[in-house]
Amino acid sequence: MSYSGKTALVVGLARSGIAAARALNSLNAKVMVSDIKTYNQLCEAVKNLDNLDIDFYLGSTPDNLVEKADLIVISPSVPIDSPFIRKAKGLGIEVVSEIELACRLCKAPIVAITGTNGKTTTVTLTGEMLNNYGMNAHILGNIGKPFIERAMELNTDDVAVVEVSSFQLEAVNTFHPYIAAILNITEDHLNRHKTMDNYIAMKARIFENSYSNDWVVLNADDPETAALGSRTNARVVYFSRKKILMRGAWVQNGIITMDIGNGKEYVCGTDDIFIPGEHNLENSLAASLMARIMGVDPGCIADTLKNFKGVEHRIEFVEVISDVKFYNDSKGTNPDASIKAIQAMKGPTVLIAGGMDKGSGFDELIESFDGKVTHMIVLGETADKLMRTAKEKGFDNVYRVNTVEESVKKAFGFAVPHSNVLFSPACASWDMFTDYEERGRVFKNAVKALKEEVE
Repeated sequence: MSYSGKTALVVGLARSGIAAARALNSLNAKVMVSDIKTYNQLCEAVKNLDNLDIDFYLGSTPDNLVEKADLIVISPSVPIDSPFIRKAKGLGIEVVSEIELACRLCKAPIVAITGTNGKTTTVTLTGEMLNNYGMNAHILGNIGKPFIERAMELNTDDVAVVEVSSFQLEAVNTFHPYIAAILNITEDHLNRHKTMDNYIAMKARIFENSYSNDWVVLNADDPETAALGSRTNARVVYFSRKKILMRGAWVQNGIITMDIGNGKEYVCGTDDIFIPGEHNLENSLAASLMARIMGVDPGCIADTLKNFKGVEHRIEFVEVISDVKFYNDSKGTNPDASIKAIQAMKGPTVLIAGGMDKGSGFDELIESFDGKVTHMIVLGETADKLMRTAKEKGFDNVYRVNTVEESVKKAFGFAVPHSNVLFSPACASWDMFTDYEERGRVFKNAVKALKEEVE
């Protein structure tokens, strides 16, 4: 499809919306940008586009712009059941996400990774494996740099390693990765998707356009994910940390072992992996499998696993204050992610949790404390819900605060030498922050301020 002379409506002026507007403008499309926020709220975003021939419609919904558009590109924050989208579809106007547009404009093979948890770590680790082997891998998507921002620059000798969310997959039509991976599926975003079946269906859209010579990578240990293997004609391979497989990646006698059709290959011992936790073993298996499919040799995969230090905001070590270790897990935006973070802690732990309510229950989170979590500090929209669930489960050491700064001081007051303070909200950040990254930075700054105060 040629975009020259077409009218494109971009809805949502966050990172992906800005990048999509730029891309469409460069393709000589007539671009309209709409956002429900006002100019005063979006002045910095508008400045990113103010040198381009783009029309802005801010402070209202885009309902009256739909008839003018040949194509509508929506940001992940825009629900697919929005009235203006129903109107557009009724008029036969195509509605796509930024990753759909990027895929159409990208010449490079795409490695697309989704899942409830582990996406950012696995995307980054896979990209590092490819780059360490001398490939031209570009780490893009829901990780911070929108896919569309680089899509047109990439050639056939590049590789786009893309983090993909269920929100982005709501509006794909021809999105077609060479490798599509689903790491796991646990309860999340039910405020948006309504049911687990809907959520699973959105995740499965990552491979709905896969051909027989493409690859699909799935978690054999996750029932919801493993069951999706029957829904595609692509070559399906699994990874598992619990059982030995015929094909894929698994652990055998403490060694990461792989077979993608060329016989068994050994990578390294699980104890050699630098990043801690069973969930990171799963991430490492998935990344190793994808890298091997792309042609990276097992020795390079092993070297990367031994040296990869993890990603910011995911069980990130921050400071030691008076023999108490502080960890930033702001990327823990659902209960399952926070459970995995708790499991990765060694020793008694004070948990700081709470944020925007996405409709998840916290029963399993509280049950995972199992004597390891000694106190919980709660804040944000879900503070009351967390406190109520904890007390129903017989966990009474719960304390409410109003700010992250307060939570750090309160947690430190309960922590004993050689214990941990873990900031893992188990909730989204949007009740108090623009994103989980801002939330994580605020936590780290609060810890550093406490260190200066104490020491």
